[in-house]
Amino acid sequence: MIEANVSEVVARALAEDVGDGDVTTAATVPENARARAMITQKAPGVIYGVDVAVETFRTLDPSIALERMVAEGEWRDGGPLLRLEGSARAILTAERTALNFLQRLSGVATMAARYVEAVEGTGATILDTRKTTPGLRALEKAAVAAGGATNYRFGLFDAILIKENHAAAAGGVGEAVRKAHAYAPGVPLEVECRDLAEVDEALETGAGIPGFRILLDNMSIEQMREAVDRVAGRAELEASGGVTLQTLRAIAGTGVNFISVGALTHSAPALDLSLLLEAIP
Repeated sequence: MIEANVSEVVARALAEDVGDGDVTTAATVPENARARAMITQKAPGVIYGVDVAVETFRTLDPSIALERMVAEGEWRDGGPLLRLEGSARAILTAERTALNFLQRLSGVATMAARYVEAVEGTGATILDTRKTTPGLRALEKAAVAAGGATNYRFGLFDAILIKENHAAAAGGVGEAVRKAHAYAPGVPLEVECRDLAEVDEALETGAGIPGFRILLDNMSIEQMREAVDRVAGRAELEASGGVTLQTLRAIAGTGVNFISVGALTHSAPALDLSLLLEAIP
């Protein structure tokens, strides 16, 4: 996975929020005022994004004193997370941006952990998707990994995933697989199939390709079981579409190798956190 340039991401986020200046803080807080603050976790979940939060505060106050009270990727029921002491103005101006990062990324990590726990013992692997926040993909995929799920392709450049529109433009599932493998024989190759007839067509062309994978798109539990029987290990199988925590165990029980879940990143609720500040006399 490509690593995020945290300083650049933080700089863009602060520029978006602060603009020409934090008018409220400038109007109410003396320039030389100092303060202590504590970020607290208020709901159970996996914490991820502490490094990004720290970078946010340090961007506005390089001398700020910080005490981490939790490790990245740790599941906790709640409690103190990060203690700060420094410029009151810097803490207040950075507060929302730091919390936005921390709540968002912790929410993604927590969602991933819940899905991984739900398939424990089945042999199925939970994958993320490209359904990420523009500009935050590297951070969100890192949060997925912190929650215990597995990153799939980072972008359009590191793996081939033939979707139904690609197949339609190429002349069918089998023809799309043939063209893709001929164009980039060393690149991981996967094709989306909407029914069992397309699975058969994909297998006819792709069964001999190392690591070939078929994505079972929005299939019923019965169709997935039939696909597993038909494929019989000649390709890896991934289930996608309509996956929820309620349906997950049944999907994993069909024998598919992977289950991709867009909700890990596009629907993860923010983890509840708060920051309370105390002025230093």
